[in-house]
Amino acid sequence: MQTNPCKLCAPLGASLVLRGIDGSMPFLHGSQGCATYIRRYMISHFREPLDIASSSFHEETAIFGGRQELLEGIHNVYKQYSPKLIGIVSTCLAETIGEDTQALISQMKANNELPEDVEVIFISAPSYAGSHSDGFRQATKALVEQLCIKGETKQQINILPAFLSTEDLRYLREVADSFNMPAVILPDYSSTLDGEIWDSYQILPKGGEKLESIASMGSSLATIELGSALDNSLSAGSALEERYFVPNYRMALPIGVKATDRFLDSIAKITKNPISTKYSRQRGRLIDSYADAHKYISGKKAAIFGDEDMVVGLAGFLSEIGITPVLCASGSMRSNFGEAVSEVVKDAKGPIVIKGNVDFIDIEEDIRMLKPDILIGNSKGYAMSRRLNIPLLRVGFPIHDRIGAQRILHIGYQGTQQLFDQIVNIILERSQKDSSVGYTYI
Repeated sequence: MQTNPCKLCAPLGASLVLRGIDGSMPFLHGSQGCATYIRRYMISHFREPLDIASSSFHEETAIFGGRQELLEGIHNVYKQYSPKLIGIVSTCLAETIGEDTQALISQMKANNELPEDVEVIFISAPSYAGSHSDGFRQATKALVEQLCIKGETKQQINILPAFLSTEDLRYLREVADSFNMPAVILPDYSSTLDGEIWDSYQILPKGGEKLESIASMGSSLATIELGSALDNSLSAGSALEERYFVPNYRMALPIGVKATDRFLDSIAKITKNPISTKYSRQRGRLIDSYADAHKYISGKKAAIFGDEDMVVGLAGFLSEIGITPVLCASGSMRSNFGEAVSEVVKDAKGPIVIKGNVDFIDIEEDIRMLKPDILIGNSKGYAMSRRLNIPLLRVGFPIHDRIGAQRILHIGYQGTQQLFDQIVNIILERSQKDSSVGYTYI
């Protein structure tokens, strides 16, 4: 039994994906409390208003099923928001009582009970089957399977990100532009959850990947799928490859020199266009900074926790700069999480503890034993950091106790540079604080 899991619920991840589609509305088939919980977490991280609809299960619904509530809810959302797409996301309650939501939607469509000018899709995402990261992947795959069509090959690429920040998504778009290649990024919530100030309230914030672009993903040159801890059952890239023969390049998050090299080299191979000198210069500056600060961080130890894809990316980066990631922990239940971490830390010095499906009590016990110099993870680790008096670098999701979480750049040479500088400075600050003389020159 877990007391404080190192993960959040699967419908949260699915709802985030739906906010990255133009004119889309997330709709949870379950209790009102699920929508309230998800809105609370996402609003406090992204600092943007966010609506999530619900069929609002009650006692009678839990016994007899929620067909009528689902139908009425879809029509209410259509009247209130005029969406282009409504994503019906199942929750633990609906799945536990055996509600066949997909069959209900199919029946409603066959009986012409749904509005004609809105797309309605179904996403199965009960939390007992995975984390918010899994819900994110399940939603992405469901969108590809239900919306894509095959056409003539188009000069474009697909990019399937992991659970990343809005700044990371903007970076992915920038990279594609640098190769003069249009990209379909699914999802892209970079403007819907980090937009400009409004002159008037927007019922559905503008932005997100368009439905017609998603439909065209089956005709793209190739797919770049970020997430080496991903298996085929959750992979939208694999679905595109199997159904439409779109080659899928799956890789770890591009954090660090090696991982970013692979990411950019893959796009260069697909597009047959050269890598911009802008990125080669960023790479050179990053490697120079590695040399500048190596003496301050070599041999240090770190504990990483959070989303499995983020943990894998950070573990590879830390190993690259001479910091041993002595603990790599996630609430993930994916069987290949340990294998993915082991692959990127082969060059690390010293033993490494890798744990999946853990809570923060387990993590804290390991940290007490391993005594790392720095903690790297989301703000749910703050209480642990405070108790153990070990500094925390906040990355990933959720970050509730700082402003600008959505604008943290984690990936690419530039994101790596920012993470590297922060890590080095946290370690230097700790050394100054612990010094008996409080030196001012290093």
